[in-house]
Amino acid sequence: MRTRKIRPCKYSDRNRPHLKFVVNYREAGKRKRSFFETKQQADSFAAFKNAELRRNGVGGAEFPTSLRVMAQNAVEQLKPFGKSITDAVAHYVKYLEASAKSCTAVQLVKEIIDAKKADGLSVRHVNDLRSRLNIFADKFDGKPVATITNPEIEDWLRSLKVSPVTRNNFRKVTVLAFNFAVRRGYATDNPAAQTDKAREPKTKPGILTVDEARALLENASPEILPYIAIGLFAGLRRAEIERLDWSEIDFDEGHIEVTAEKSKSKVANRFITIQPNLREWLLPHRKLKGSVTPTNCFRELFEQARVAAGIKRWPDNALRHSFASYYLAKFRDAKGLALEMGHIDSGMLFNHYRALVKPADAERYWNIGPAATEKIVPMTNRGRLLVLKARGGR
Repeated sequence: MRTRKIRPCKYSDRNRPHLKFVVNYREAGKRKRSFFETKQQADSFAAFKNAELRRNGVGGAEFPTSLRVMAQNAVEQLKPFGKSITDAVAHYVKYLEASAKSCTAVQLVKEIIDAKKADGLSVRHVNDLRSRLNIFADKFDGKPVATITNPEIEDWLRSLKVSPVTRNNFRKVTVLAFNFAVRRGYATDNPAAQTDKAREPKTKPGILTVDEARALLENASPEILPYIAIGLFAGLRRAEIERLDWSEIDFDEGHIEVTAEKSKSKVANRFITIQPNLREWLLPHRKLKGSVTPTNCFRELFEQARVAAGIKRWPDNALRHSFASYYLAKFRDAKGLALEMGHIDSGMLFNHYRALVKPADAERYWNIGPAATEKIVPMTNRGRLLVLKARGGR
Protein backbone atom coordinates (compact mmCIF):
# COMPACT_ATOMS: atom_id res chain seq x y z
CA MET A 1 0.00 0.00 0.00
CA ARG A 2 1.26 3.43 -0.98
CA THR A 3 2.07 5.59 2.00
CA ARG A 4 1.81 9.34 2.26
CA LYS A 5 5.09 11.19 2.42
CA ILE A 6 5.86 13.02 5.60
CA ARG A 7 6.46 16.77 5.05
CA PRO A 8 7.22 19.69 7.34
CA CYS A 9 4.66 22.45 7.66
CA LYS A 10 4.84 26.02 8.84
CA TYR A 11 3.84 26.55 12.42
CA SER A 12 2.86 29.62 14.40
CA ASP A 13 2.04 29.99 18.09
CA ARG A 14 2.29 33.30 19.94
CA ASN A 15 3.00 31.40 23.16
CA ARG A 16 5.96 29.69 21.49
CA PRO A 17 7.19 32.18 18.91
CA HIS A 18 10.57 30.47 18.51
CA LEU A 19 8.99 27.35 16.94
CA LYS A 20 8.39 27.89 13.22
CA PHE A 21 7.86 24.39 11.72
CA VAL A 22 6.01 21.16 12.63
CA VAL A 23 6.24 17.56 11.34
CA ASN A 24 3.16 15.35 11.69
CA TYR A 25 3.64 11.53 11.70
CA ARG A 26 2.29 8.37 13.33
CA GLU A 27 3.98 6.08 15.89
CA ALA A 28 2.52 3.13 17.80
CA GLY A 29 -0.86 3.83 16.19
CA LYS A 30 -1.01 7.38 17.48
CA ARG A 31 -0.61 10.77 15.85
CA LYS A 32 2.49 12.63 16.90
CA ARG A 33 3.97 16.09 16.24
CA SER A 34 7.52 17.35 16.53
CA PHE A 35 8.33 21.09 16.49
CA PHE A 36 11.43 22.84 15.16
CA GLU A 37 12.91 26.32 15.08
CA THR A 38 14.32 26.10 11.53
CA LYS A 39 13.18 24.60 8.25
CA GLN A 40 16.49 22.71 7.98
CA GLN A 41 15.83 20.90 11.25
CA ALA A 42 12.27 20.07 10.18
CA ASP A 43 13.38 18.80 6.73
CA SER A 44 16.07 16.62 8.33
CA PHE A 45 13.63 15.03 10.77
CA ALA A 46 11.01 14.47 8.03
CA ALA A 47 13.64 12.81 5.81
CA PHE A 48 14.60 10.50 8.70
CA LYS A 49 10.98 9.47 9.31
CA ASN A 50 10.37 8.91 5.57
CA ALA A 51 13.48 6.69 5.34
CA GLU A 52 12.27 4.78 8.41
CA LEU A 53 8.87 4.39 6.79
CA ARG A 54 10.37 3.03 3.56
CA ARG A 55 12.62 0.66 5.53
CA ASN A 56 10.06 -0.73 7.95
CA GLY A 57 6.75 -0.09 6.21
CA VAL A 58 3.56 1.10 7.82
CA GLY A 59 3.71 -1.67 10.45
CA GLY A 60 7.19 -0.55 11.47
CA ALA A 61 6.11 3.03 11.67
CA GLU A 62 3.28 2.05 13.94
CA PHE A 63 5.78 0.17 16.21
CA PRO A 64 7.55 2.47 18.74
CA THR A 65 11.20 3.06 17.97
CA SER A 66 12.24 2.38 21.55
CA LEU A 67 10.59 -1.05 21.49
CA ARG A 68 12.12 -1.87 18.12
CA VAL A 69 15.60 -1.01 19.42
CA MET A 70 14.92 -3.04 22.56
CA ALA A 71 13.82 -6.05 20.51
CA GLN A 72 16.89 -5.84 18.27
CA ASN A 73 19.19 -5.73 21.30
CA ALA A 74 17.37 -8.70 22.86
CA VAL A 75 17.75 -10.75 19.68
CA GLU A 76 21.50 -10.09 19.62
CA GLN A 77 21.92 -11.08 23.27
CA LEU A 78 19.93 -14.29 22.86
CA LYS A 79 21.61 -15.35 19.62
CA PRO A 80 24.67 -17.07 21.27
CA PHE A 81 22.27 -19.28 23.26
CA GLY A 82 20.08 -20.18 20.33
CA LYS A 83 17.01 -18.68 21.99
CA SER A 84 14.36 -16.30 20.73
CA ILE A 85 12.52 -13.41 22.35
CA THR A 86 9.53 -15.74 22.68
CA ASP A 87 11.67 -18.24 24.62
CA ALA A 88 12.91 -15.49 26.90
CA VAL A 89 9.43 -14.15 27.56
CA ALA A 90 8.04 -17.62 28.28
CA HIS A 91 10.86 -18.29 30.76
CA TYR A 92 10.45 -14.99 32.52
CA VAL A 93 6.67 -15.25 32.71
CA LYS A 94 7.10 -18.67 34.32
CA TYR A 95 9.52 -17.13 36.83
CA LEU A 96 7.11 -14.29 37.59
CA GLU A 97 4.24 -16.73 38.08
CA ALA A 98 6.36 -18.84 40.44
CA SER A 99 7.46 -15.71 42.31
CA ALA A 100 3.86 -14.63 42.74
CA LYS A 101 2.92 -18.09 44.01
CA SER A 102 6.14 -18.62 45.98
CA CYS A 103 6.48 -18.90 49.73
CA THR A 104 9.09 -18.06 52.33
CA ALA A 105 11.79 -20.49 53.37
CA VAL A 106 10.11 -20.94 56.77
CA GLN A 107 6.81 -21.89 55.15
CA LEU A 108 8.58 -24.25 52.75
CA VAL A 109 10.33 -26.10 55.58
CA LYS A 110 7.04 -26.47 57.48
CA GLU A 111 5.37 -28.01 54.43
CA ILE A 112 8.29 -30.38 53.86
CA ILE A 113 8.26 -31.60 57.48
CA ASP A 114 4.49 -32.10 57.39
CA ALA A 115 4.82 -34.06 54.14
CA LYS A 116 7.61 -36.28 55.47
CA LYS A 117 5.59 -37.06 58.60
CA ALA A 118 2.64 -38.02 56.42
CA ASP A 119 4.97 -40.22 54.33
CA GLY A 120 5.80 -42.24 57.44
CA LEU A 121 9.44 -41.27 57.93
CA SER A 122 10.92 -42.05 61.34
CA VAL A 123 10.88 -39.45 64.11
CA ARG A 124 14.67 -39.41 64.13
CA HIS A 125 14.86 -38.80 60.38
CA VAL A 126 12.25 -36.04 60.53
CA ASN A 127 13.99 -34.36 63.47
CA ASP A 128 17.35 -34.44 61.67
CA LEU A 129 15.74 -32.98 58.55
CA ARG A 130 14.00 -30.27 60.55
CA SER A 131 17.20 -29.34 62.39
CA ARG A 132 19.19 -28.76 59.18
CA LEU A 133 16.41 -27.10 57.22
CA ASN A 134 15.62 -24.69 60.05
CA ILE A 135 19.15 -23.30 59.70
CA PHE A 136 18.49 -22.81 55.98
CA ALA A 137 15.14 -21.17 56.76
CA ASP A 138 16.67 -18.78 59.31
CA LYS A 139 19.21 -17.64 56.73
CA PHE A 140 16.70 -16.95 53.94
CA ASP A 141 13.56 -16.13 55.93
CA GLY A 142 11.41 -13.39 54.47
CA LYS A 143 12.72 -13.98 50.95
CA PRO A 144 10.53 -15.77 48.38
CA VAL A 145 12.02 -19.16 47.61
CA ALA A 146 11.79 -18.49 43.86
CA THR A 147 14.20 -15.56 44.18
CA ILE A 148 16.98 -17.41 46.06
CA THR A 149 19.95 -17.78 43.72
CA ASN A 150 22.73 -20.30 43.27
CA PRO A 151 25.51 -17.90 44.45
CA GLU A 152 23.51 -17.10 47.60
CA ILE A 153 23.21 -20.78 48.49
CA GLU A 154 26.88 -21.45 47.76
CA ASP A 155 27.95 -18.51 49.94
CA TRP A 156 25.71 -19.75 52.76
CA LEU A 157 27.04 -23.31 52.57
CA ARG A 158 30.64 -22.09 52.61
CA SER A 159 29.91 -19.83 55.59
CA LEU A 160 28.84 -22.76 57.78
CA LYS A 161 31.51 -23.54 60.37
CA VAL A 162 31.22 -27.30 59.90
CA SER A 163 33.22 -30.20 58.49
CA PRO A 164 33.10 -30.99 54.76
CA VAL A 165 30.91 -34.04 55.46
CA THR A 166 28.42 -31.98 57.46
CA ARG A 167 28.40 -29.24 54.83
CA ASN A 168 27.54 -31.81 52.16
CA ASN A 169 24.72 -33.07 54.37
CA PHE A 170 23.34 -29.52 54.52
CA ARG A 171 23.64 -29.29 50.75
CA LYS A 172 21.78 -32.59 50.37
CA VAL A 173 18.74 -31.46 52.37
CA THR A 174 18.74 -28.07 50.62
CA VAL A 175 18.59 -29.82 47.23
CA LEU A 176 15.71 -31.87 48.63
CA ALA A 177 13.95 -28.68 49.75
CA PHE A 178 14.18 -27.01 46.33
CA ASN A 179 13.04 -30.17 44.54
CA PHE A 180 9.98 -30.02 46.77
CA ALA A 181 9.54 -26.31 45.94
CA VAL A 182 9.70 -26.98 42.19
CA ARG A 183 7.08 -29.73 42.47
CA ARG A 184 4.80 -27.37 44.40
CA GLY A 185 5.30 -24.58 41.85
CA TYR A 186 7.11 -22.32 44.33
CA ALA A 187 10.25 -22.18 42.15
CA THR A 188 11.09 -22.78 38.51
CA ASP A 189 14.38 -24.60 39.06
CA ASN A 190 16.70 -25.96 41.75
CA PRO A 191 19.63 -23.58 42.37
CA ALA A 192 21.00 -25.80 45.15
CA ALA A 193 21.57 -28.69 42.73
CA GLN A 194 24.24 -26.66 40.90
CA THR A 195 26.27 -25.85 44.03
CA ASP A 196 29.71 -27.36 44.52
CA LYS A 197 30.21 -30.19 46.98
CA ALA A 198 32.89 -29.83 49.63
CA ARG A 199 35.82 -32.16 49.19
CA GLU A 200 35.62 -34.75 51.93
CA PRO A 201 38.95 -36.00 53.32
CA LYS A 202 39.64 -39.66 52.68
CA THR A 203 39.83 -41.09 56.18
CA LYS A 204 39.40 -44.58 57.53
CA PRO A 205 36.28 -45.26 59.59
CA GLY A 206 36.82 -44.67 63.29
CA ILE A 207 36.50 -47.79 65.43
CA LEU A 208 36.84 -48.73 69.09
CA THR A 209 39.80 -50.70 70.35
CA VAL A 210 39.15 -54.10 71.90
CA ASP A 211 39.70 -52.67 75.37
CA GLU A 212 37.36 -49.73 74.69
CA ALA A 213 34.62 -52.05 73.44
CA ARG A 214 34.96 -54.25 76.54
CA ALA A 215 35.00 -51.26 78.91
CA LEU A 216 31.93 -49.77 77.22
CA LEU A 217 29.95 -52.97 77.71
CA GLU A 218 31.10 -53.50 81.28
CA ASN A 219 30.15 -49.95 82.28
CA ALA A 220 26.79 -49.88 80.48
CA SER A 221 23.61 -49.94 82.52
CA PRO A 222 21.23 -52.88 81.94
CA GLU A 223 18.86 -50.59 80.00
CA ILE A 224 21.43 -49.56 77.39
CA LEU A 225 23.63 -52.69 77.27
CA PRO A 226 21.57 -54.64 74.66
CA TYR A 227 21.73 -51.63 72.31
CA ILE A 228 25.51 -51.41 72.61
CA ALA A 229 26.05 -55.17 72.29
CA ILE A 230 23.92 -55.41 69.14
CA GLY A 231 25.76 -52.45 67.63
CA LEU A 232 29.18 -53.94 68.37
CA PHE A 233 28.51 -57.58 67.45
CA ALA A 234 25.66 -57.39 64.89
CA GLY A 235 26.42 -54.07 63.17
CA LEU A 236 22.87 -52.77 62.88
CA ARG A 237 22.42 -49.11 62.07
CA ARG A 238 21.40 -46.85 64.92
CA ALA A 239 17.90 -46.38 63.50
CA GLU A 240 17.55 -50.14 63.00
CA ILE A 241 18.41 -50.88 66.63
CA GLU A 242 16.05 -48.16 67.81
CA ARG A 243 13.20 -49.86 65.90
CA LEU A 244 14.22 -53.39 66.86
CA ASP A 245 11.81 -55.42 69.02
CA TRP A 246 12.86 -58.30 71.26
CA SER A 247 10.45 -60.54 69.34
CA GLU A 248 12.68 -60.11 66.27
CA ILE A 249 15.66 -61.66 68.05
CA ASP A 250 15.37 -65.43 67.57
CA PHE A 251 17.67 -67.10 70.10
CA ASP A 252 16.58 -70.59 68.98
CA GLU A 253 17.43 -70.04 65.31
CA GLY A 254 20.37 -67.79 66.16
CA HIS A 255 19.58 -64.68 64.14
CA ILE A 256 18.22 -61.12 64.32
CA GLU A 257 15.64 -60.16 61.70
CA VAL A 258 15.73 -56.64 60.27
CA THR A 259 12.52 -56.06 58.35
CA ALA A 260 12.20 -53.87 55.29
CA GLU A 261 10.07 -51.21 56.97
CA LYS A 262 12.68 -50.79 59.70
CA SER A 263 15.69 -50.43 57.42
CA LYS A 264 16.84 -47.97 54.78
CA SER A 265 18.80 -50.78 53.12
CA LYS A 266 17.93 -52.07 49.66
CA VAL A 267 18.56 -55.57 51.03
CA ALA A 268 15.15 -56.09 52.63
CA ASN A 269 14.29 -58.51 55.44
CA ARG A 270 17.86 -59.50 56.14
CA PHE A 271 18.97 -61.85 58.92
CA ILE A 272 22.05 -61.18 61.05
CA THR A 273 23.79 -64.03 62.78
CA ILE A 274 23.87 -63.89 66.58
CA GLN A 275 27.54 -64.51 67.35
CA PRO A 276 28.28 -66.57 70.50
CA ASN A 277 29.52 -63.62 72.56
CA LEU A 278 26.54 -61.48 71.54
CA ARG A 279 24.25 -64.27 72.73
CA GLU A 280 25.95 -64.22 76.14
CA TRP A 281 25.47 -60.46 76.48
CA LEU A 282 21.80 -60.54 75.46
CA LEU A 283 20.47 -63.61 77.29
CA PRO A 284 20.40 -62.05 80.79
CA HIS A 285 18.26 -59.20 79.40
CA ARG A 286 16.06 -61.27 77.10
CA LYS A 287 12.37 -60.34 76.77
CA LEU A 288 9.53 -61.79 74.75
CA LYS A 289 8.66 -58.45 73.22
CA GLY A 290 9.21 -54.73 73.60
CA SER A 291 11.75 -52.22 72.36
CA VAL A 292 15.40 -53.21 72.69
CA THR A 293 16.39 -49.55 73.06
CA PRO A 294 15.35 -47.56 76.14
CA THR A 295 12.77 -44.97 75.19
CA ASN A 296 13.72 -42.60 78.00
CA CYS A 297 17.10 -41.08 78.77
CA PHE A 298 18.87 -42.88 75.92
CA ARG A 299 21.48 -40.20 75.40
CA GLU A 300 22.17 -39.84 79.12
CA LEU A 301 22.59 -43.60 79.59
CA PHE A 302 24.86 -43.93 76.57
CA GLU A 303 26.96 -40.94 77.63
CA GLN A 304 27.34 -42.34 81.14
CA ALA A 305 28.67 -45.61 79.72
CA ARG A 306 31.11 -43.82 77.42
CA VAL A 307 32.49 -41.60 80.19
CA ALA A 308 32.77 -44.50 82.63
CA ALA A 309 34.62 -46.50 79.96
CA GLY A 310 37.17 -43.68 79.59
CA ILE A 311 36.45 -43.14 75.89
CA LYS A 312 37.20 -39.45 75.37
CA ARG A 313 36.81 -39.27 71.60
CA TRP A 314 33.81 -41.05 70.13
CA PRO A 315 34.36 -42.00 66.46
CA ASP A 316 31.47 -41.39 64.11
CA ASN A 317 29.21 -44.47 63.84
CA ALA A 318 31.75 -46.31 66.02
CA LEU A 319 29.65 -49.38 66.90
CA ARG A 320 28.76 -50.30 63.30
CA HIS A 321 32.24 -49.50 61.99
CA SER A 322 33.84 -51.60 64.72
CA PHE A 323 31.61 -54.55 63.84
CA ALA A 324 32.54 -54.32 60.15
CA SER A 325 36.27 -53.99 60.78
CA TYR A 326 36.57 -56.83 63.27
CA TYR A 327 34.21 -59.05 61.25
CA LEU A 328 36.28 -58.73 58.08
CA ALA A 329 39.53 -59.35 59.95
CA LYS A 330 38.09 -62.44 61.67
CA PHE A 331 35.97 -64.10 58.98
CA ARG A 332 37.61 -62.78 55.77
CA ASP A 333 34.23 -62.70 54.07
CA ALA A 334 33.40 -59.39 52.41
CA LYS A 335 30.27 -60.74 50.72
CA GLY A 336 28.96 -62.14 53.98
CA LEU A 337 29.70 -58.82 55.68
CA ALA A 338 27.80 -56.93 52.99
CA LEU A 339 24.72 -59.08 53.62
CA GLU A 340 25.01 -58.64 57.38
CA MET A 341 25.26 -54.86 57.02
CA GLY A 342 22.52 -54.56 54.40
CA HIS A 343 24.75 -53.49 51.51
CA ILE A 344 24.40 -54.66 47.92
CA ASP A 345 28.10 -54.25 47.09
CA SER A 346 30.97 -55.87 48.98
CA GLY A 347 33.73 -54.03 47.13
CA MET A 348 33.39 -50.81 49.12
CA LEU A 349 33.39 -52.71 52.42
CA PHE A 350 36.49 -54.68 51.50
CA ASN A 351 38.43 -51.60 50.42
CA HIS A 352 37.21 -49.59 53.41
CA TYR A 353 37.83 -52.01 56.27
CA ARG A 354 40.42 -54.60 55.26
CA ALA A 355 43.47 -52.86 56.78
CA LEU A 356 41.94 -51.56 60.01
CA VAL A 357 42.27 -54.55 62.33
CA LYS A 358 44.95 -57.17 62.95
CA PRO A 359 43.84 -60.82 63.16
CA ALA A 360 44.99 -61.13 66.80
CA ASP A 361 42.83 -58.18 67.81
CA ALA A 362 39.89 -59.64 65.90
CA GLU A 363 40.20 -62.86 67.93
CA ARG A 364 40.14 -60.89 71.16
CA TYR A 365 37.18 -58.81 70.00
CA TRP A 366 34.96 -61.79 69.20
CA ASN A 367 35.80 -63.31 72.56
CA ILE A 368 34.62 -60.31 74.56
CA GLY A 369 32.02 -61.80 76.85
CA PRO A 370 30.40 -60.92 80.15
CA ALA A 371 32.90 -60.75 83.02
CA ALA A 372 33.43 -63.93 85.07
CA THR A 373 31.26 -64.08 88.18
CA GLU A 374 31.23 -66.55 91.05
CA LYS A 375 27.99 -68.46 91.43
CA ILE A 376 27.05 -70.66 94.37
CA VAL A 377 25.46 -73.81 92.98
CA PRO A 378 23.23 -75.91 95.28
CA MET A 379 25.29 -79.07 94.92
CA THR A 380 27.32 -80.71 97.62
CA ASN A 381 30.56 -82.58 97.50
CA ARG A 382 31.34 -84.21 100.83
CA GLY A 383 29.27 -81.62 102.68
CA ARG A 384 30.76 -78.57 100.95
CA LEU A 385 29.12 -76.15 98.54
CA LEU A 386 30.65 -76.13 95.07
CA VAL A 387 31.77 -72.72 93.86
CA LEU A 388 31.75 -72.56 90.05
CA LYS A 389 32.97 -69.80 87.83
CA ALA A 390 30.97 -68.82 84.83
CA ARG A 391 32.80 -68.48 81.51
CA GLY A 392 34.38 -65.04 81.28
CA GLY A 393 35.43 -64.93 77.67
CA ARG A 394 38.55 -62.87 78.38
